[in-house]
Amino acid sequence: MLSSDGGTATGADGCSHSTVQNGGFPRSEEATCVHRAMTEPSFGFDSIPLTDSEKLRRIVVASAKGFSIGAGLKGGLALFSILVRLRRRRSSAATRKVEMFSNSEAISLAIKETLRYGLFLGTFAGTFCSLDEIIGALGGHRRTAKWRALVAGLVAGPSMLLTGPNTQHTSLAIYILMRAAVLASRCGIKSKRFGKICKPLTWKHGDIFLMCLSSSQILSAFILKEESLPPSYKSFLNKQCGKDAAILQGVKELATGIPFTNLEAIEKYYKTTGVDIKLDPKMKIPCTMVHANQSCGTHFLSFLIEGYKRALPVYLPVYLVPALIVHRQGLLKRPYSILGKGLLGTARSSLFLSAYCGSAWMWTCLLFRLFKKCNVPLLALGTFPAGLALAIEKKSRRIEISLYCLARGIESFFTCMADAGYLPRSKNLKRADVVVFSISTAIIMHCYAQERDVFRSKYLNVLDWVFGVPPPPCETPRCKNSSYLRHEDGGEDSGLLQKQQLLEA
Repeated sequence: MLSSDGGTATGADGCSHSTVQNGGFPRSEEATCVHRAMTEPSFGFDSIPLTDSEKLRRIVVASAKGFSIGAGLKGGLALFSILVRLRRRRSSAATRKVEMFSNSEAISLAIKETLRYGLFLGTFAGTFCSLDEIIGALGGHRRTAKWRALVAGLVAGPSMLLTGPNTQHTSLAIYILMRAAVLASRCGIKSKRFGKICKPLTWKHGDIFLMCLSSSQILSAFILKEESLPPSYKSFLNKQCGKDAAILQGVKELATGIPFTNLEAIEKYYKTTGVDIKLDPKMKIPCTMVHANQSCGTHFLSFLIEGYKRALPVYLPVYLVPALIVHRQGLLKRPYSILGKGLLGTARSSLFLSAYCGSAWMWTCLLFRLFKKCNVPLLALGTFPAGLALAIEKKSRRIEISLYCLARGIESFFTCMADAGYLPRSKNLKRADVVVFSISTAIIMHCYAQERDVFRSKYLNVLDWVFGVPPPPCETPRCKNSSYLRHEDGGEDSGLLQKQQLLEA
């Protein structure tokens, strides 16, 4: 029968067949068992014991798949950066002289990084599966079901060190921690004990609120203390903000009350664009620095157009590459439908990014003109509503973007607090990122083993593909045969129709 969400039907075998769409692209019907008993773990059922060779094969295959994902993702990013670097060879000889290393060295470094990230995820997957099988064999699958994945995920976490013993991954660790917190909150929402406490987390527009908080920290830190942001993210913002470094420095000096040191550089920059202006050293608001002779409204509209052009190359591969890889079979059958949705997603996300950056300048200009001054609190307050631009994005992407930005914002905030002397720096714990990452992966893998319904289907499919989890009882040949016989006899096992709450991703 059809569930209340209109996308799940329960068949005679007691399994829920989902026909929802994944990421905006149509999927073939997939069956997901939602009637597993609370005493049945998702890993290593006693009813379907694996032989030693099958366990070893699971470990080896998981390691290989983990390596392919890590190497594929990092290799793709490295290839993109190399192509960008090769395009810069057309620049002047003076520019090439300041490069830190040659193109051959950059390619060598990219290959090393690709292999390191492949080893990282491959070792993580192999370690997790190894411990899962060892603990299950020694302690019994049923007796260890409630904590086995938690321990395996915790021990597998230090695999991050394979990316480099001195390479910090604070942003990644915080992002994974945010993902673990989301899963834990979903578990709390559906529980009877913590359901009322976690009810505020079900707020419909909570993702937009998180984005506004993140924007206030990230964008104000980008102007006031850009070294608190990761280098790659800082480079991304430098391109998308559409302003010269001299302009950003001028806004920083005005907001913090520091005497101007580069007004001539700003005037010279505008002169190269065909605009001749003279900046007042006694100015109270930075509008003339930010958009020269344009009004605030005209600047926002022109920035929206130019920002859209800058955002398109960012999102084209984000949508089209998955369409070519993940939906390659459907692409042959429905090319116009899949490519059309990819192009529509690209246009929508590009509008979000351009509106996000443009509205940040618009809101700060509005507040500066309203209060007739420029300071740090007004800068932080003006960048807060820039997060409202996230409403342009599709609902399923909002939480992803807000969590990504929240991780960057948290890292930047604590870096600023530590640099200001408000937080003590730990001399004993040098790799806090590994500790945070390990705790987060323990939570995620525990939820994966015991609370599978809190995952979105596309993430669950990837995890199942990597870790080679044995099928739940409802998908074993024995269960399928018995379900078929019960269906033929007209009977139904009510114990297999246990209702579970399906949470919105």
